[in-house]
Amino acid sequence: MSRIGKLPINLPAGVSVTVNKDNSVTVKGPKGELTQQIDVDIKVSVEENTVVLERPSEQKRHKAMHGLYRSLMNNMVFGVAEGYKLQQELVGVGFRATSKGQLLELALGYSHLIHMEIAPEVQVTAVTEKRANPIITLESCDKQLIGQVAAKIRSFRKPEPYKGKGVKFVGEQLRRKAGKSAGK
Repeated sequence: MSRIGKLPINLPAGVSVTVNKDNSVTVKGPKGELTQQIDVDIKVSVEENTVVLERPSEQKRHKAMHGLYRSLMNNMVFGVAEGYKLQQELVGVGFRATSKGQLLELALGYSHLIHMEIAPEVQVTAVTEKRANPIITLESCDKQLIGQVAAKIRSFRKPEPYKGKGVKFVGEQLRRKAGKSAGK
């Protein structure tokens, strides 16, 4: 058995899971609703407050799918119950971030502003305090979507290793380099 796949998923209060005939799973909770198509070979069963996934055989493909879909479903249950939150910090002189609804406007040292339309499932806020780096906060119930949006924002200006300027996650440790040595 897969060590991850055989673990049951505990459902918190207020979260319900329904499995359709075509093996698509819908998870509803206080933070939202998520749907995932599960492989037809993997059997999903809901008993009281737990969800258990079972595989038909010990084939390598079935083992891989067993652990994968169990992790995806666990992320869905956590997302609709508590939600996910990511914070990114803009390190650099003159770097700014402002959010108006679902539109994020970034000034990252280029000759132009970067405008990014954020998906409606993700709530975005940008906070700029005096004498501190601007912080972008993303909140959503979908772990995959929030990670994709955060990666896109980071790709506009990745942190560089010499001064550490760029878009980084709050608490992220960057590998720094020494730079040039002094000449003789």
